[in-house]
Amino acid sequence: MTKPWLVALGLALTTASVGEAQTFPTDDPVIRRMWQEGMGEGSQAWELAQALLDSIGPRLTGSPQYAAAGDWLLSKYAQWGIDAEKQEYGTWRGWDRGTTHVDLVEPRVRTLNATMLAWSPGTEGPVEAEFVALPVFSSDADFEAWLPRARGRIVGVSYAEPSCRAPESWEAFATEASWASMQQQRAQGRLAWVRSLSAALGQGGGGAEGRMARRLEEAGAVAIFSAQWSDGWGADKIFDAATSEIPNVHLSCEDYGLVMRLSQNEQSPKVRLDARSEFLGDVPAFNVVGMIRGTELPDEYVLLGAHFDSWDGASGATDNGTGTIMMLEAMRILKAAYPDPRRTIVVGHWSAEEQGLIGSTAFAADNPAVIDGMQAAFNQDNGTWRVDYIRMMGFTGAGEHFARWFSALPSEITDHIELDVPGMPESGGSDHMSFICKPVPAFRFQSNYPDYRQYTWHTGIDTFDKVVFDDLRNNATLAAMVAYMASEDPDRVPRDTRLLPDTRPQGPQRTTLRNQASAAFGAWPECRPPRRSFGG
Repeated sequence: MTKPWLVALGLALTTASVGEAQTFPTDDPVIRRMWQEGMGEGSQAWELAQALLDSIGPRLTGSPQYAAAGDWLLSKYAQWGIDAEKQEYGTWRGWDRGTTHVDLVEPRVRTLNATMLAWSPGTEGPVEAEFVALPVFSSDADFEAWLPRARGRIVGVSYAEPSCRAPESWEAFATEASWASMQQQRAQGRLAWVRSLSAALGQGGGGAEGRMARRLEEAGAVAIFSAQWSDGWGADKIFDAATSEIPNVHLSCEDYGLVMRLSQNEQSPKVRLDARSEFLGDVPAFNVVGMIRGTELPDEYVLLGAHFDSWDGASGATDNGTGTIMMLEAMRILKAAYPDPRRTIVVGHWSAEEQGLIGSTAFAADNPAVIDGMQAAFNQDNGTWRVDYIRMMGFTGAGEHFARWFSALPSEITDHIELDVPGMPESGGSDHMSFICKPVPAFRFQSNYPDYRQYTWHTGIDTFDKVVFDDLRNNATLAAMVAYMASEDPDRVPRDTRLLPDTRPQGPQRTTLRNQASAAFGAWPECRPPRRSFGG
């Protein structure tokens, strides 16, 4: 049970700097009530986030924590009088993470910062083995000659960074010469590592570390160690295992470098590994879908969406706990301030976004009536910080509607947001793509990217403390207000789309298109058939 004083402290901390809105463009009582619910003392953002991120934690698809999070969402909606259900669309590989403990025991003792990767096999109790670094290979024959050395040992398959100091630190404090030297050393080292793996495996391209891990597994290695640094202090990307029979463990940038240097300098590192996990067979794969039924146009829909699965190296706080809480809190605000909407308002908490937008793709395929009657869909999936950019995604009539909607919202929210009209559709990204391809007017509520990508996106430090609650409250209130305006809009948002350029713009024009690298060119994004299981 949450202690009342903790909740009160959280609310006090998150409301202290917000204050009351100074500018309501209209006297709309619904907008005023939403502000009070979302930005004032009515907010439940802190309490909801604390329960989800601290108590339930990460929500890897197929894990017991994912199932628990689904049950928790249903309980909150039931508490608020909002109809919600689990919509199953297939199955996924069930897996339960246990503890991971890794110690360097020779030539000195040190407990290492280690995380077993998702869906990795564990050990049957503690094992001790020598750690060996891959040497430099010039051919597959070199590799085959060395391969017997892997048997009975733990092998590192990743490049060891020469420095785990964040780039902004180098740029701020190093001399130009030392920073240039480090960049050159890193570039040359990474290139040499990639070439060595390519020579050993007889092929290059992406996934070389995974292919190497599987070859070493077949050769009798005890475990695989890997590392993927995120270019930030203490931040490492935590994804899924490449192995199926032996543990695949991620070490922090610092500790991976330590064991690699010891091995490369023939100082015989020995490691004790105790990693526990359990495979649970196929388990149901599902989205959680809530609904406030429309009174005048019940067969037309406004959709709020965010994926609530996550990788499980940390708590999944900013990817995408914040999006989950944003839409959950928006639905609470809507129920309190706008309980009888004109159009039906739906919320989708999507599954398996991290494995390729799987849950939202299945929802779009399984709910054709919602797709046909869609007014607009709004998605959020990129960490903390307030929403500051919304692209019209190439829907030529969307800008007029957003302008009308935003004209009724407090400037304390809208002044921070850039609207890109008509914008370009994305070629990848998040769950809004499952609807854009239909084409359904679907839009991404986007927050600032750089430090999210560097520090919390898929990392081992994506935890509760990284959430900026003033901004989370702002975003939830924004979502509720825009859903209200879209529901009340006398007109449908048109599905007309722009003609896409054949090639990416060059020169000054390119700099005016935010996140240009993710934009589609030449042809409108195509829908994919929904994936219904882990294996296919």
